[in-house]
Amino acid sequence: MKNILITGISGFAGSFLAEYLVLQNKGKISGTYLEEQSLKNVEKIKTKIDLFKLNLIDEKKVLDIVRETKPDFIFHLAALTSPKASFDNPFETIKNNVRAQLNLLEAVRKLKYLNTRILIVSSAEVYGIVEKKDLPIDEDTKLMPASPYAVSKITQDFLGLQYFLSHSLKIIRVRPFNHIGPRQSSHFVVASFAKKIAEIEKKKTEPILLTGNLESKRDFTDVRDMMQAYVLAIEKGKKGDVYNIGSGKSYTIFGILNKILSLSKTKIKVKLDKSLLRPSDNPDLLCNRTKFTNLTGWEPKIPIDKTLKDTLDYWRNII
Repeated sequence: MKNILITGISGFAGSFLAEYLVLQNKGKISGTYLEEQSLKNVEKIKTKIDLFKLNLIDEKKVLDIVRETKPDFIFHLAALTSPKASFDNPFETIKNNVRAQLNLLEAVRKLKYLNTRILIVSSAEVYGIVEKKDLPIDEDTKLMPASPYAVSKITQDFLGLQYFLSHSLKIIRVRPFNHIGPRQSSHFVVASFAKKIAEIEKKKTEPILLTGNLESKRDFTDVRDMMQAYVLAIEKGKKGDVYNIGSGKSYTIFGILNKILSLSKTKIKVKLDKSLLRPSDNPDLLCNRTKFTNLTGWEPKIPIDKTLKDTLDYWRNII
């Protein structure tokens, strides 16, 4: 029976990861969370997991939790995750994401838990502005970060590599492309669309949907498929190595918007809001997952249309 620690267990990705691990009976699961209101995401499984309220910026408390849980697996998911928000507060994004991970890695190093396998979650945002000739993006594609968030994720990624090289920690790095689904914050584009449509359907707001850049393309994977990939990565990944994870298909945001609008019977007008545009935006992020699929056999199973419907229904149920 494995001891498993998930940082950010009550978040969007963390809660689905915890549910999957419980369902598969993978081990004794512990997790950290920051805010009480987020615990609604793990309501269904809270009697089957151990929860610790913890800010990962607190070095001593991180050490104490790692010592108490003695994890065989650590899934490090906790982070400030919004590229758009990182432009408003770059210092906070970089400080939080880097320091939290350093505290975690230092705890494992100091406790000499050299058999603990650690999944470091980077991001496809690290590739940034990619030329068409470099699509789809593999792990050797040049890093061209276009947001402070992306810089924080490069730092997390390379800190993982450094702790593997310098201290022999068993670190596996993943660079997930966009994952979407129920429970995602409305700060992200698909959840934002779904929330606004649900509000319009309930007549809580006028039937106008404000959008930013609709021309950029993204590789979307259902969060439930992505979490299964994380488990395969920590179990089968080669120590020190890095893996791109995504569907291998990209959609324009305009195309995604039309798909989700088609799920509503309400007539909705779409209007550009320039305040929603980023200072810079990646034109296309398309994943080459060959390396990861060859290693694990993983491929996404949930169709995009089901993901969008589940996301919209989630917001319909809570608005």
